[in-house]
Amino acid sequence: MTVSATYRPDPRFAALGEDFSDPVRPAGFPEAHLRFWNDRWSGPVGLDALDAAERAAHFHRFEPLPDNQPQPRAMRYHGHQFRTYNPDLGDGRGFLFAQLRDDRDRLLDLATKGSGTTPWSRSGDGRLTLKGAMREVLAAEMLEALGVYTSKAFAVFETGEALQRNDEPSPTRSAVLTRLGHSHVRLGTFQRHAFEHASERVEALIGHVIESYYPGLAEAEDRPAALLEAVIAANARMTAGWMAAGFVHGVLNTDNINVTGESFDYGPWRFLPHYEPGFTAAYFDHSGLYCFARQPEAVYWALQQFAGALSLVGDRSNLETALAGFPAIYRTALLEAFLARFGLASAGEAADEALLRAFLAFMEGSQLPWEGVIFDWFCGEASAERAMSGPRASAYAGDTFNAWRAAMAAHDPVRPERLGHAVFGQDEPVAMTIEVVEETWSAIDAADDWSRFEQRIADIRAAGEGYDLGRGRLGFRP
Repeated sequence: MTVSATYRPDPRFAALGEDFSDPVRPAGFPEAHLRFWNDRWSGPVGLDALDAAERAAHFHRFEPLPDNQPQPRAMRYHGHQFRTYNPDLGDGRGFLFAQLRDDRDRLLDLATKGSGTTPWSRSGDGRLTLKGAMREVLAAEMLEALGVYTSKAFAVFETGEALQRNDEPSPTRSAVLTRLGHSHVRLGTFQRHAFEHASERVEALIGHVIESYYPGLAEAEDRPAALLEAVIAANARMTAGWMAAGFVHGVLNTDNINVTGESFDYGPWRFLPHYEPGFTAAYFDHSGLYCFARQPEAVYWALQQFAGALSLVGDRSNLETALAGFPAIYRTALLEAFLARFGLASAGEAADEALLRAFLAFMEGSQLPWEGVIFDWFCGEASAERAMSGPRASAYAGDTFNAWRAAMAAHDPVRPERLGHAVFGQDEPVAMTIEVVEETWSAIDAADDWSRFEQRIADIRAAGEGYDLGRGRLGFRP
């Protein structure tokens, strides 16, 4: 196998023991058509030199990577699903395939979706639709471009099976996706062992997470509380990033939130077409529990369940103190996230809050495209001439707009040189509304035309280079 010198295998999770995961066999797929390979991220993990046959061997047949995990393992976890506890969860159509270090010494996972049945599949077939795989690629790429800390779609193979689904026209095409993520240890992973009153396993999991992802906490006096604080801060930043991106995850169950605060597992996601606080992504979210505006509440609630699991071994008072810090941490992260998206420097907390309030008031009244307005006014007044001659120029008037513009004028641009990037010479931004997603899939479904999908990826990455949001705390490589 041809690996680069930067390839550094470091399988760790399996060492926790049989109580945490189950060895499984990947499905045997009849066909192997590589539809996506993440050339941006194969280099940092040392897998950029793989040839076509090696890519298929490791990301279609899932033959072990050198010196890595010898067999895939389905991870065990529980979780609250729409706030109802479910003790029958676990990796039902995926597994942890390998663990390795990137060029910044982070421990990363290669994990799958659609790789076959496991002991936790329940009545599912363990498969993934090709459309579902395509949607995950688009979500991860778009969020990465907008500065949200996200998992990366690493490889997609179409697998040649006809799948039956209730929520899309069937039979439909099948695929297996491999995701590169900072961690697949979920809040629900802790919940499982707390539910079983296995304090020694909760302690072992705390030790694993601290050693693997938060080594600075190794000497903490109260390790459960210290870990909770770190996970709260990471997930507050993640949630703030979603809000600034206008992103709705759709299913914020405790098994879909992880310990590193990295956005992952994209199912019925949506991006806002325009500002609508009650906008939902999942057709089955009838109560709007996970709608756009309630995402911070949902994540906070999930973190409270995480704290409850940690209370099996930790000091309850210290855990409660840590939880109480979420609102302030989130508020700071939210302002940072919006300022980054606006391309503006902080002018102090009061001015920053006034800027955000004015923006949301204007967006609610105007119903203009979320991504379009942020694109038009990136760097505030530095973009005024471009914005006021663009396709939305006539809408930039009235009291709420004037209030927002005045608030922008109180903030200095931090990256005005980015306005010279080619992406800002366009009339419209790259956006990923449901109409764009469906158009992209339609070309694939009707004519096996992948050119629009490939162009979307290129456009998203160009937009990411233009905004240049990947360098700061909210970036995809913090």
